[in-house]
Amino acid sequence: MLASAGNGILRSCRLTPRPKPKPFVPRPFLQITTKSKSTPVTPRMSSNFDPTPTPAADRLISVVSYTLPFFNSLHYGRYLFLQFPNLGLLFDPILPLVALYRSIPYSSFVAFFALYLGVVRNPSFSRYVRFNSMQAVTLDVLLVLPLLLQRIFTPGRTGLGLRLMVWAHNVLFLFTLVCFLYSVASCVLGRTPHLPFVADAASRQI
Repeated sequence: MLASAGNGILRSCRLTPRPKPKPFVPRPFLQITTKSKSTPVTPRMSSNFDPTPTPAADRLISVVSYTLPFFNSLHYGRYLFLQFPNLGLLFDPILPLVALYRSIPYSSFVAFFALYLGVVRNPSFSRYVRFNSMQAVTLDVLLVLPLLLQRIFTPGRTGLGLRLMVWAHNVLFLFTLVCFLYSVASCVLGRTPHLPFVADAASRQI
């Protein structure tokens, strides 16, 4: 009996296979992730956009300041007015203002120093008004330089010198006219005009 029981145990041990050990698989290291707080991205505004509207008084003063170089540039357009009479008809509505301006003795010097000392150097005005006034003053100074050169070199009444003088006067008048129209339109809309050859010099003085 014992022998038969032992043989049965041996057979059962031989028939039932041993389970194979599971292969060792290393676990990956735990990665600790921290939630980063998302910072809201605010859109950048362009430099030309001003969220606060420009007061009407600042616009009016800026528009009036640009009449100084415009009135002083009208004598540069006399050759264009002679060549194109219809062009002169466009300026007939402002002739009374021009006549009043020129009837005042030393009106150009008085307006220049009143604009520079009374507005540009006056901190009670806003930077918008001071910048536009400084642009008008700088443009008016540039208009004086051709007259000084004309008196020094005396181009004469005929020849190449006269042609160069006529061409320079026409260019100066058209340039000033375009600057005046652009500046007035920008000031009416409450924007800041940046005139070529003038804006950088004006910004350094403010």
